[in-house]
Amino acid sequence: VSDTSGCSMIALLHTGAAKFPQNLLPRARQAVCSLLPAGVLKGYGSIVSRKLASHGFGASMAAMSSFPPQRYHYFLVLDFEATCDKPQIHPQEIIEFPILKLNGRTMEIESTFHMYVQPVVHPQLTPFCTELTGIIQGMVDGQPSLQQVLERVDEWMAKEGLLDPSVKSIFVTCGDWDLKVMLPGQCQYLGLPVADYFKQWINLKKAYSFAMGSWPKNGLLDMNKGLNLQHIGRPHSGIDDCKNIANIMKTLAHRGFIFKQTSKPF
Repeated sequence: VSDTSGCSMIALLHTGAAKFPQNLLPRARQAVCSLLPAGVLKGYGSIVSRKLASHGFGASMAAMSSFPPQRYHYFLVLDFEATCDKPQIHPQEIIEFPILKLNGRTMEIESTFHMYVQPVVHPQLTPFCTELTGIIQGMVDGQPSLQQVLERVDEWMAKEGLLDPSVKSIFVTCGDWDLKVMLPGQCQYLGLPVADYFKQWINLKKAYSFAMGSWPKNGLLDMNKGLNLQHIGRPHSGIDDCKNIANIMKTLAHRGFIFKQTSKPF
């Protein structure tokens, strides 16, 4: 692409931006900027930045190579695995409890909490559950109860400085099930309190749809495909799913997306 063509593309981006559907602006911005030669970007960077901002493109040109400021100091990526069968057993119980502490500035993983949990209502895992999650009986036998794991989560949160009122953090899940249904449902069944920090979160599916303009029907698999990312580990492994969520978040942040809470206040 010649410099002249590059300038024409910038002009097209400027004049046509207002006509773009808002949910397609990030992709349009990325596509056009990927075609512009470095000289054009260098010469017209400040102009393009102002034009993009004036038309709702949000991130400046600098955001193409660095992360925009996020609203949170830390993102706590969480993905439960629970007892299951076909037809579904009730109540379901959490058997894997992983959390990744993601730095909101670098989008890199800084710390990991990962424990398996012993189910008490249905202590024997079903073949369906093991096949789906990869969790075998020996991985949950003798492990702490959910109450004990929640106590250790609180200790980990304190150790990581996440309980400091001046530190803004929020959980991130792939869907609303983990913190809207699974954890409060099991805690209610067992008569356990739910900590306030579990009562607000970001649903990555909603965030992805805001950023990319399409709903990921197949969850992580669709999001990885949509972002040309390699899937990490095995599907329905809680810790591997967390790593995929973190990778997707980093990629979206690199494209200029700002993550916001999606859950409604309890």
